[in-house]
Amino acid sequence: TEQAVAVAGGIVGGILLFVLIGITAYLLWRKFSCLLSYEKLTSPVKTTNTNGLFQDQSTSEIQPKNTSRSRSIPFIIPPTLHGQDWINLTNEEHVQDDCDPYMIPQSGPRSSFHSLAGAYVVGTINPELYKFPEDKSETDFPEGNIGRLWFSIEYEQESERLLVSLIKARKLQPPADSCSPFVKIYLLPDERSYMQSKTKRKTLNPQFDENFVFQVSSRMLLQRTLKFLVYHVDKQKKHHLLGQVIFPLKNEALTDDNKLVIWRDLEKENLEPPSEYGDIQFSLSYNDYLGRLTVVVLRARGLKLQEESHTVSVYIKVSLMNHNKFIKSKKTAAVLGSPNPVYNETFSFKADQTELDTASLSLSVLQNIKGEKTHLLGRVVVGPFMYTRGKELEHWNEMISKPKELVKRWHALCNGM
Repeated sequence: TEQAVAVAGGIVGGILLFVLIGITAYLLWRKFSCLLSYEKLTSPVKTTNTNGLFQDQSTSEIQPKNTSRSRSIPFIIPPTLHGQDWINLTNEEHVQDDCDPYMIPQSGPRSSFHSLAGAYVVGTINPELYKFPEDKSETDFPEGNIGRLWFSIEYEQESERLLVSLIKARKLQPPADSCSPFVKIYLLPDERSYMQSKTKRKTLNPQFDENFVFQVSSRMLLQRTLKFLVYHVDKQKKHHLLGQVIFPLKNEALTDDNKLVIWRDLEKENLEPPSEYGDIQFSLSYNDYLGRLTVVVLRARGLKLQEESHTVSVYIKVSLMNHNKFIKSKKTAAVLGSPNPVYNETFSFKADQTELDTASLSLSVLQNIKGEKTHLLGRVVVGPFMYTRGKELEHWNEMISKPKELVKRWHALCNGM
């Protein structure tokens, strides 16, 4: 029996040794097969289409030699690296000459799709970052809007010509159902001459695409203001003013090859006749958080100039008062030779909220004549009940009731003497 056990043990040991040798041989064969499954490349891959990197493998020019191994993966040089000097590739590793260190691929995770082409994934593209900002000028119209006008301006220094292109208008509000609009263009302060567009029939959204030329010297350019009047022609050939756009040129950088495309909302023109000494339009705003009082001096009209000439300059002085005591004043730039000057200038004053019951604003229209002292053309005061009544008091109270909002109004000038 002992002899039989020894024989059985020898047989079992032999079998186990044979199995161990077989497993070891199989593993060595598998490892050797993997090493041979990659093709050695001795020249760059020829491609005629840079997008071929991502095409179906049926179009690839490189196939593994041993087609029986379905798990073998071909290694393809990325198209951006074609034409470089490469040495033999082994085990998915590649080495490039030191001539261009910036082209050395970096190691990192690779998707199965890109690994078919031997390309490394370096990131993704977010398409949202490359979209142009959406133009909302034709979609966002504030409540109460009466229309919007697009135009462009360009100035030729050598010929001293101001080129104005009337582009289009949108959302016009005519008095009747139909609308046949046209536009008159003025270069203020000259209100006697103007240029006129063609009339567009039966449309609330006319497309003009017309060009106009004004001759104006570079010295006087920044003193000028463009004025657009948009009219509607009814069936009886009567003209109805739909709105206007006032655009001062003084704040624009007008140079050769600098074409500015601009849009502005139409404003209703003040159809009331000017008061005895003229009128002034300005906006008020109060920021209760910052304790800041803001005044935007817009324009004046119907001023009674002492001497009408292009050398006469008119400016507006804005003064903050408290208990009728002067606190601080600021001045607009002077506009030459116009009874209807346009300013569009903003001034801010520090004023605590507790001071609004005793503070007031005085706006004085002043005229300069060479060789003579400054002449006061008119004045208006806005403030609380302590100093004002009527429209001036209403303007002040509306400013307080609508913090941080610009409140715009016209005011008649008084003599102020």
